[in-house]
Amino acid sequence: MAITGGCQCGAVRYRAERLGRASICHCRMCQKAFGSFFGPLVSAEEVVWTRGERSIFHSSNRNWRGFCSNCGTPLTYEFEGGLELAVGSLDHPETAPPTVQVNLADRCGFIDGLFDLPGVEPMQAGDDENWNAGVISNQHPDHDTDD
Repeated sequence: MAITGGCQCGAVRYRAERLGRASICHCRMCQKAFGSFFGPLVSAEEVVWTRGERSIFHSSNRNWRGFCSNCGTPLTYEFEGGLELAVGSLDHPETAPPTVQVNLADRCGFIDGLFDLPGVEPMQAGDDENWNAGVISNQHPDHDTDD
């Protein structure tokens, strides 16, 4: 079964024949590339770009990162002999649950407590729901389209 994905604006789309190990990487380069506390990645084989082409940033002398130059979505982590896809760029990210963490030395100290944080108060939750109900997304849908 082919796995598909792409960027949030739809300018770049891909198909992969197989996924391998999914991980979350705590290295500082992944933190910056994803603008987050870690980078969720999954190894992939036989990746074909079906729409557009990723732009490349050489983040070090040993690896590079693919992204959409239109919307900035992180798409790949690449190195000689391998390619990993950003889990969030998959049309169905739940197909790649992380099974391992890497580069733990750079892990943010507060990670363990994130899911212990309180949820918003019910009144605030209602305000959030009302605000979200008025949002019209410009993001590309999570499937291939003709344009």
